Amino acid sequence: MRPALLVSLNGARGAADGPAVPMSPGALAESAREAVAAGAAEVLVHPRTPCGRESLSPRVVGPALEALRGAGVRVPLSVSLGTAAEPDPAGRLERVRSWTVLPDRAEVHFAQPGAAALADALLARGIAVDAVVPLGGPAGPEPMARFLAWPVRDPGGRVRLAAELAAADPALVAGLGGLPPVALLLYGRGEAAWPVLRLAARCGTGARTGAGDVLRLPDGRPARSNAELVAAAGAEWDGAERHRVGGRPAVGRGTTAASR
Repeated sequence: MRPALLVSLNGARGAADGPAVPMSPGALAESAREAVAAGAAEVLVHPRTPCGRESLSPRVVGPALEALRGAGVRVPLSVSLGTAAEPDPAGRLERVRSWTVLPDRAEVHFAQPGAAALADALLARGIAVDAVVPLGGPAGPEPMARFLAWPVRDPGGRVRLAAELAAADPALVAGLGGLPPVALLLYGRGEAAWPVLRLAARCGTGARTGAGDVLRLPDGRPARSNAELVAAAGAEWDGAERHRVGGRPAVGRGTTAASR
Protein backbone atom coordinates (compact mmCIF):
# COMPACT_ATOMS: atom_id res chain seq x y z
CA MET A 1 0.00 0.00 0.00
CA ARG A 2 1.39 3.40 -0.98
CA PRO A 3 1.81 6.07 1.70
CA ALA A 4 0.19 9.41 0.89
CA LEU A 5 1.66 11.15 -2.18
CA LEU A 6 1.80 14.94 -1.94
CA VAL A 7 1.73 17.04 -5.11
CA SER A 8 3.51 20.41 -5.12
CA LEU A 9 1.49 22.32 -7.71
CA ASN A 10 3.70 25.32 -8.44
CA GLY A 11 6.46 25.82 -5.85
CA ALA A 12 8.72 28.79 -6.46
CA ARG A 13 8.24 28.60 -10.22
CA GLY A 14 6.65 31.17 -12.51
CA ALA A 15 4.64 31.24 -15.71
CA ALA A 16 7.86 31.18 -17.76
CA ASP A 17 8.53 27.64 -16.51
CA GLY A 18 5.89 26.21 -18.81
CA PRO A 19 2.28 25.06 -19.03
CA ALA A 20 2.61 22.47 -16.25
CA VAL A 21 2.89 25.28 -13.66
CA PRO A 22 -0.50 26.70 -12.55
CA MET A 23 -0.55 30.25 -11.20
CA SER A 24 -4.05 31.72 -10.77
CA PRO A 25 -6.56 30.35 -8.21
CA GLY A 26 -8.60 28.89 -11.06
CA ALA A 27 -5.61 27.21 -12.68
CA LEU A 28 -4.47 25.88 -9.30
CA ALA A 29 -7.92 24.43 -8.64
CA GLU A 30 -8.08 22.69 -12.01
CA SER A 31 -4.54 21.34 -11.66
CA ALA A 32 -5.24 20.10 -8.12
CA ARG A 33 -8.46 18.38 -9.15
CA GLU A 34 -6.72 16.57 -12.00
CA ALA A 35 -3.73 15.63 -9.81
CA VAL A 36 -6.01 14.14 -7.15
CA ALA A 37 -7.85 12.16 -9.82
CA ALA A 38 -4.44 10.84 -10.91
CA GLY A 39 -3.62 9.67 -7.37
CA ALA A 40 -2.40 12.61 -5.26
CA ALA A 41 -3.54 12.37 -1.64
CA GLU A 42 -2.41 15.86 -0.57
CA VAL A 43 -1.93 19.20 -2.33
CA LEU A 44 0.74 21.85 -1.64
CA VAL A 45 0.28 25.32 -3.08
CA HIS A 46 2.28 28.57 -3.13
CA PRO A 47 -0.48 31.23 -3.36
CA ARG A 48 0.29 34.21 -5.59
CA THR A 49 -0.98 37.70 -6.23
CA PRO A 50 -2.39 38.53 -9.69
CA CYS A 51 1.07 39.78 -10.69
CA GLY A 52 2.61 36.42 -9.79
CA ARG A 53 4.31 37.29 -6.48
CA GLU A 54 4.14 34.74 -3.66
CA SER A 55 2.09 36.04 -0.75
CA LEU A 56 0.79 34.93 2.65
CA SER A 57 -1.82 37.69 2.82
CA PRO A 58 -5.26 36.42 3.84
CA ARG A 59 -6.58 38.15 0.71
CA VAL A 60 -4.38 35.82 -1.38
CA VAL A 61 -4.29 32.61 0.67
CA GLY A 62 -8.03 32.56 1.35
CA PRO A 63 -9.20 32.81 -2.29
CA ALA A 64 -6.67 30.18 -3.38
CA LEU A 65 -7.89 27.69 -0.77
CA GLU A 66 -11.53 28.48 -1.47
CA ALA A 67 -10.97 27.95 -5.19
CA LEU A 68 -9.46 24.52 -4.57
CA ARG A 69 -12.19 23.46 -2.18
CA GLY A 70 -14.87 24.94 -4.41
CA ALA A 71 -13.56 22.79 -7.27
CA GLY A 72 -14.21 19.69 -5.20
CA VAL A 73 -10.65 19.07 -3.98
CA ARG A 74 -11.30 17.17 -0.75
CA VAL A 75 -7.77 16.06 0.16
CA PRO A 76 -5.68 17.96 2.75
CA LEU A 77 -4.44 21.33 1.44
CA SER A 78 -1.06 22.74 2.43
CA VAL A 79 0.52 26.20 2.07
CA SER A 80 4.25 26.96 2.02
CA LEU A 81 5.51 29.59 4.49
CA GLY A 82 8.85 30.55 3.02
CA THR A 83 10.85 33.76 2.84
CA ALA A 84 9.88 34.24 -0.82
CA ALA A 85 6.34 34.97 0.35
CA GLU A 86 7.30 36.95 3.47
CA PRO A 87 11.00 37.55 4.32
CA ASP A 88 10.43 38.82 7.87
CA PRO A 89 9.90 36.14 10.57
CA ALA A 90 7.59 38.45 12.53
CA GLY A 91 5.68 39.17 9.34
CA ARG A 92 5.11 35.45 8.74
CA LEU A 93 3.71 35.07 12.24
CA GLU A 94 1.42 38.05 11.72
CA ARG A 95 0.16 36.63 8.44
CA VAL A 96 -0.64 33.23 9.94
CA ARG A 97 -2.54 34.84 12.80
CA SER A 98 -4.55 36.94 10.34
CA TRP A 99 -5.75 34.08 8.14
CA THR A 100 -9.52 33.67 8.01
CA VAL A 101 -9.49 30.62 5.71
CA LEU A 102 -7.17 27.95 7.08
CA PRO A 103 -5.20 25.27 5.23
CA ASP A 104 -5.01 21.77 6.66
CA ARG A 105 -1.22 21.85 6.76
CA ALA A 106 1.61 24.35 6.27
CA GLU A 107 5.28 24.00 5.43
CA VAL A 108 7.75 25.51 7.89
CA HIS A 109 11.31 25.78 6.60
CA PHE A 110 13.76 25.06 9.40
CA ALA A 111 16.60 26.46 7.28
CA GLN A 112 14.98 29.87 7.78
CA PRO A 113 14.87 31.96 10.98
CA GLY A 114 11.83 31.92 13.22
CA ALA A 115 10.78 28.38 12.26
CA ALA A 116 10.03 27.10 15.77
CA ALA A 117 7.80 30.06 16.69
CA LEU A 118 6.01 29.77 13.36
CA ALA A 119 5.39 26.05 13.86
CA ASP A 120 4.00 26.72 17.34
CA ALA A 121 1.67 29.40 15.95
CA LEU A 122 0.34 27.03 13.30
CA LEU A 123 -0.33 24.23 15.78
CA ALA A 124 -2.09 26.72 18.06
CA ARG A 125 -4.46 27.52 15.16
CA GLY A 126 -5.12 23.84 14.51
CA ILE A 127 -2.94 23.66 11.38
CA ALA A 128 -0.69 20.63 10.97
CA VAL A 129 3.02 21.25 10.30
CA ASP A 130 5.43 19.91 7.71
CA ALA A 131 8.87 20.68 9.13
CA VAL A 132 11.05 21.08 6.02
CA VAL A 133 14.69 20.14 6.63
CA PRO A 134 17.25 19.98 3.78
CA LEU A 135 19.73 17.10 3.99
CA GLY A 136 22.99 16.64 2.12
CA GLY A 137 23.04 20.09 0.53
CA PRO A 138 24.72 23.44 1.14
CA ALA A 139 22.52 24.28 4.16
CA GLY A 140 24.58 21.88 6.26
CA PRO A 141 23.48 20.48 9.64
CA GLU A 142 21.96 23.67 11.08
CA PRO A 143 18.36 23.13 9.87
CA MET A 144 18.22 19.68 11.45
CA ALA A 145 19.75 21.09 14.64
CA ARG A 146 16.98 23.72 14.73
CA PHE A 147 14.34 21.03 14.27
CA LEU A 148 15.82 18.87 17.03
CA ALA A 149 15.97 21.89 19.35
CA TRP A 150 12.26 22.53 18.83
CA PRO A 151 10.22 20.60 21.43
CA VAL A 152 7.55 18.80 19.37
CA ARG A 153 4.37 19.37 21.39
CA ASP A 154 2.25 17.20 19.20
CA PRO A 155 -0.03 14.70 20.93
CA GLY A 156 -2.29 14.46 17.86
CA GLY A 157 0.33 13.46 15.30
CA ARG A 158 0.12 16.77 13.42
CA VAL A 159 3.87 17.21 12.80
CA ARG A 160 5.67 15.57 9.90
CA LEU A 161 9.35 15.81 8.95
CA ALA A 162 9.65 16.70 5.26
CA ALA A 163 13.27 15.91 4.42
CA GLU A 164 14.54 17.45 1.18
CA LEU A 165 17.37 15.21 0.00
CA ALA A 166 20.04 16.65 -2.28
CA ALA A 167 20.60 13.12 -3.63
CA ALA A 168 19.06 9.67 -3.24
CA ASP A 169 21.61 8.64 -0.64
CA PRO A 170 20.37 5.85 1.69
CA ALA A 171 22.89 7.02 4.27
CA LEU A 172 20.96 10.29 4.63
CA VAL A 173 17.80 8.31 5.46
CA ALA A 174 19.62 5.95 7.79
CA GLY A 175 20.83 8.98 9.70
CA LEU A 176 17.21 9.87 10.57
CA GLY A 177 16.91 7.01 13.03
CA GLY A 178 16.32 8.16 16.60
CA LEU A 179 14.54 11.39 15.70
CA PRO A 180 11.36 12.50 17.49
CA PRO A 181 8.38 10.21 16.80
CA VAL A 182 6.96 12.03 13.79
CA ALA A 183 5.92 10.88 10.33
CA LEU A 184 8.47 11.17 7.53
CA LEU A 185 8.22 12.40 3.94
CA LEU A 186 11.17 12.34 1.53
CA TYR A 187 11.49 14.43 -1.61
CA GLY A 188 14.06 15.89 -3.99
CA ARG A 189 14.11 18.63 -6.59
CA GLY A 190 15.23 18.70 -10.21
CA GLU A 191 17.52 15.80 -11.06
CA ALA A 192 17.15 14.41 -7.53
CA ALA A 193 13.34 14.27 -7.67
CA TRP A 194 12.78 10.85 -9.25
CA PRO A 195 15.70 9.02 -7.57
CA VAL A 196 14.53 10.31 -4.17
CA LEU A 197 10.94 9.26 -4.89
CA ARG A 198 12.16 5.75 -5.68
CA LEU A 199 14.21 5.77 -2.47
CA ALA A 200 11.10 6.80 -0.52
CA ALA A 201 9.25 3.85 -2.04
CA ARG A 202 11.98 1.44 -1.01
CA CYS A 203 12.00 2.88 2.52
CA GLY A 204 8.21 3.05 2.83
CA THR A 205 8.04 6.75 3.70
CA GLY A 206 5.76 9.45 2.32
CA ALA A 207 6.77 11.05 -0.98
CA ARG A 208 6.21 14.16 -3.08
CA THR A 209 6.16 15.16 -6.73
CA GLY A 210 4.73 17.96 -8.86
CA ALA A 211 5.77 20.89 -11.01
CA GLY A 212 7.01 22.70 -7.90
CA ASP A 213 9.84 20.14 -7.72
CA VAL A 214 10.39 18.70 -11.19
CA LEU A 215 9.34 19.64 -14.73
CA ARG A 216 10.37 16.46 -16.54
CA LEU A 217 9.06 12.93 -16.44
CA PRO A 218 11.35 10.02 -15.49
CA ASP A 219 12.14 9.41 -19.20
CA GLY A 220 13.22 13.05 -19.65
CA ARG A 221 10.16 14.32 -21.52
CA PRO A 222 8.71 17.66 -20.37
CA ALA A 223 5.66 17.13 -18.15
CA ARG A 224 2.43 18.59 -19.51
CA SER A 225 0.64 18.78 -16.15
CA ASN A 226 0.80 17.95 -12.47
CA ALA A 227 -1.56 15.06 -13.15
CA GLU A 228 0.99 13.55 -15.55
CA LEU A 229 3.70 13.87 -12.90
CA VAL A 230 1.48 12.23 -10.27
CA ALA A 231 0.63 9.33 -12.59
CA ALA A 232 4.34 8.86 -13.35
CA ALA A 233 5.14 8.96 -9.64
CA GLY A 234 2.63 6.17 -9.00
CA ALA A 235 4.25 4.00 -11.65
CA GLU A 236 7.74 4.73 -10.32
CA TRP A 237 6.56 3.98 -6.79
CA ASP A 238 5.10 0.61 -7.73
CA GLY A 239 8.26 -0.37 -9.55
CA ALA A 240 10.60 0.69 -6.74
CA GLU A 241 8.43 -0.78 -3.98
CA ARG A 242 9.11 -4.26 -5.32
CA HIS A 243 12.69 -3.74 -4.16
CA ARG A 244 11.81 -2.26 -0.78
CA VAL A 245 14.54 -2.38 1.82
CA GLY A 246 13.79 -3.99 5.15
CA GLY A 247 11.38 -1.70 6.95
CA ARG A 248 11.16 2.07 7.14
CA PRO A 249 13.43 4.30 9.22
CA ALA A 250 12.41 4.30 12.86
CA VAL A 251 11.25 7.88 12.91
CA GLY A 252 7.58 7.85 13.75
CA ARG A 253 4.02 6.83 13.78
CA GLY A 254 3.46 6.43 10.03
CA THR A 255 3.39 8.51 6.90
CA THR A 256 -0.23 9.24 6.11
CA ALA A 257 -1.64 12.76 6.03
CA ALA A 258 -2.91 14.37 9.20
CA SER A 259 -5.63 16.94 8.70
CA ARG A 260 -6.49 19.60 11.21
